[in-house]
Amino acid sequence: MKKLLWLLISFLGISSSVQSQISPEEIQFIRQGVQRLIFDEEQSITMAKLEPKNIIGLSTMHPQKHYGEMHPEIQLTQDKLKIKSEGKIQTNIWFGGFNPFVSYTIDIESSNGNGGLGIEFSDAEGKERFIVKILFEDDILNGVQFNLIRNKKEVINKNIDLNLDRDQLTKGKITLQMLGSGFTLFHRDNGLPKVIGQCDFNKYIDLREKKYLKNFKSHLFVLLNKGEIQINGVHMAINTGIGLADIRAISYEDGSPFLENGRLWYTMSIRGRALPHHIQGVFSLNPSVFDLKLEGIVVFDREDGLLRNEIASHLFYDRNKNLWRGLTTGFSAFANPEKEKKQLFAVESKTDPRFGFSIMKAQPLGMVGDIEDPHILFDRSVNKWRMLTCENINGYKAVVLESDYWNRGYVRIFGPVIHNSTGTSIQKIGEKRYCFSGSSERKIFIYTYPDLKEVGSLKMDLPPWDKTSGTRVWPNVVQLPEGYPFRYLALMMDRYKFPDQYGKHWSYGAVYLYHGYE
Repeated sequence: MKKLLWLLISFLGISSSVQSQISPEEIQFIRQGVQRLIFDEEQSITMAKLEPKNIIGLSTMHPQKHYGEMHPEIQLTQDKLKIKSEGKIQTNIWFGGFNPFVSYTIDIESSNGNGGLGIEFSDAEGKERFIVKILFEDDILNGVQFNLIRNKKEVINKNIDLNLDRDQLTKGKITLQMLGSGFTLFHRDNGLPKVIGQCDFNKYIDLREKKYLKNFKSHLFVLLNKGEIQINGVHMAINTGIGLADIRAISYEDGSPFLENGRLWYTMSIRGRALPHHIQGVFSLNPSVFDLKLEGIVVFDREDGLLRNEIASHLFYDRNKNLWRGLTTGFSAFANPEKEKKQLFAVESKTDPRFGFSIMKAQPLGMVGDIEDPHILFDRSVNKWRMLTCENINGYKAVVLESDYWNRGYVRIFGPVIHNSTGTSIQKIGEKRYCFSGSSERKIFIYTYPDLKEVGSLKMDLPPWDKTSGTRVWPNVVQLPEGYPFRYLALMMDRYKFPDQYGKHWSYGAVYLYHGYE
C-alpha cells in the first residue's frame, strides 16, 4: 500500500512538473516603458572636470600653455572662466588625461570677436597636437576644423563642418564624442544635440595606441583674434552617447543571468556612427523598475599595442575559474579593413570589468569571417561549451557550435535556420533552454536548444518597431527567480538612427522594457 501511494505521489509530481513547463511562445510580453539616453548627464561617469566655480589656484589646478608671444587675460568671474585678448593668441588650458573612447563637453556661455574654441589632445612637449575646434564670429558659430600638428608642422587642416545654420549661436554645449578611430562633434542648446562635424582620422593617427592613453593630455583650446569667450565648464566623461543597441544579459558560465544586489547586468553598445565607431558599455537594471544605469565601458587588448572598441559582446563570470570571460565581435576591423578582418574573439579578465573604464585581454577564436552576436555557455549535460551565433550564409542565420574549450575549437553542430537572424541568445524558460533570435521579418523567432527547430515567435503587445523602421532587434529574454511580480523580462532596442549624420551609420536606438506573463 505504501509503495502504491509513493508511486502515485511520484506520478503526480512528474505530471505537475510537466504541466508547469511553459513554452516561450505562450508568454505574453507587455511593454512597460521606453527611453532613449542621449548624452544623459545624470548617467555620465566623470573622468575629469574644469569647474570655474570650484577653482582656487587656477594656474596650478589648470596650467596654461601659450603658443606665441602674446598671452590672453584669463580670469575666474561669476562662476565662469573668461579668456580675453586684445590681439592674436593661441592657448591651451589643461583639464585632464586622455581617453579615445569617451566624450568631452564644453559649456559655452558667450563669445565675441573672432576666434576658435575646442579640445586639444597633446603630449607634454607639444610634439603631437590633435585639435578639434569650432570657429566663431562674435556669437555665431561659422565653422568646424580638425588640425593635426607634428613637430610644430601642420599635417592636417581640414574643414569638417556639417549642418551649420547661418544664425547658429555658439552659446550652448559642444560635445566631442571620441570613437576610437573617429569622432563626431555635436552642438546642443535646446532640443536634441545637432551634428556639426564628423571625421575619421585613422589614416593620419591611431589614437587607440596605448602610448596615447599614457602620454596625451586633454586641454581646452582657445584661438582669439581680439575677442573674448566665457566658459561655464568642461566635462570629460563616459556617457550614453546617442543611442544604445546590442543588448545582452551578463551571465554565469552555465548561461543563468548574473543577478547581483537585486540588479541584472547587461552589455550594450553605446552608439556613435558606423561599425568601428561604437563602444562596449555595461549597464545594470533593477528588474522591477526601469532604472537603467550606465556602469562603465570595456575595451579589448590583443597585446599588439592597440586598444579596440569591439561590441556585441557576451560576458560571463566563470565560477569554476574565478575569472570574467566572454566573446566579442571584431567590428573595429572596419577601421583598418586592409589590415584586419572581422572575426570573433575570446576575452578574459581577472578583475571585474563592469565598472568604470576596463580593459579585457582578447585572443582570436579561430572564427574569421562575417560572424557576429555570439552567446556562450557551458552545458553540463554534455560537458561541452556551446555557442549560438549569427553567420552570413546567404544572409545572417543562427547556428549552434560546440567545443571542449571555451576559447577555441568550435565546430557547427546545428543550423543554419531558414530565417534571417540577429541578436541570438540562449535562455531557460522553466527548466528547458531555448534559442531566441531577432530577424528582418518583424518577428522574434524561438527555436529549440540545441537543435534549432522552430517553435514559434514571441508575443508582444507593442513591438519595438513600426512599418517604417528596421526590425532586426535583440530579443534578450531573461527568466527571473521566484518572488518578482512577473517571471520574465525582455530588454530590447529599436533601430531609429540619430539624425543629420553623413554616410553609412548605425546610430540607433531607444531601449524598451517588457514584462512577461504566463
